[in-house]
Amino acid sequence: MTTNAVTPEKIMQLNGGAQAAALLGTGVEYEVFTRLEGGAMTVDELAKAASIAPRGARALLDGLVGLGLLTVADGKYGNSPEASTFLVEGKPASLTGMARISLHGFDQWAKLPLAVKTGAPVMGESLESNDLAFWRMLVPAIAPLAVPSAQAVAARLDVAKRGPLSILDVGGGSGIYSAILLGANREAKSTQVDWPTVNQIAKGFVAKFGVGDRFHTVDGDFHTADWGTGHDVAIFSNIAHQESPAQNVALYRKFRGALHTGGTLVVSDFVVKDDRSGPPFSLLFHSQMLVGSKEGATWREADYRTWLTEAGFKQITFEPTITPSTLIYASA
Repeated sequence: MTTNAVTPEKIMQLNGGAQAAALLGTGVEYEVFTRLEGGAMTVDELAKAASIAPRGARALLDGLVGLGLLTVADGKYGNSPEASTFLVEGKPASLTGMARISLHGFDQWAKLPLAVKTGAPVMGESLESNDLAFWRMLVPAIAPLAVPSAQAVAARLDVAKRGPLSILDVGGGSGIYSAILLGANREAKSTQVDWPTVNQIAKGFVAKFGVGDRFHTVDGDFHTADWGTGHDVAIFSNIAHQESPAQNVALYRKFRGALHTGGTLVVSDFVVKDDRSGPPFSLLFHSQMLVGSKEGATWREADYRTWLTEAGFKQITFEPTITPSTLIYASA
């Protein structure tokens, strides 16, 4: 006879979330995964290479094995496939920057009860702030997450065969969408609208792809900046979640005016189901917007349909990606 007993396993896993993030971030901080990519090491070998205490190294390595990020055999530790792909410095898909942000972001989560009580952000500066120091960490860190989505957009819109294209990227961050789309079409040009500090980061990032001569920036608040007109493709990636419903409608109207008739707006964001039952990452991300923005949230498919329709867009479709982001395509 078997019983489906209720166990505390899930609660225990959730309760250890801070510890898991700390172990991951510490592993990145001491470049454990990057060092092990060159070959498996013993505790003492890793401790010497990373200039950390052997006792500390053993505890760290045990924890990373427990998380499934490292393997151990005959006293030597090596990377798991996930660690090798996503946690080695310098690799295209490296998420080490995200791990560092999590490691140094515990203070804000201690203030979550206050944010829930007041409904107001608890970060020293909200995400709407000009030249927020946090952007210098966040912008390069999240760029790898956008690569699969940008590649999907290039394929869906058949960018490579479109000839001269005018691309507008509002709140473009690292410039990864411009880098991918310009790389697919040598006749295209792209304009990014973002804060001066962010655009400076983007110029350097896009230049590494060899397309910097066709990438232009407009510095300033994208709510009030001049976006120009006659664009063929517009991108709004991972920005709508920090905006209020009214701000999103106003921005989509501005996009409609910036695109020529028949142009395409692409919105990428962490979209939740209409009944708010999932997906898990998008639901969890809502609390990030609570502690860090004045009116942001994770919005439903129905919200985007309503806002885009009100702004004059048509043929609105939603496409999942291999990342937590959903791509929304809307025709002008």
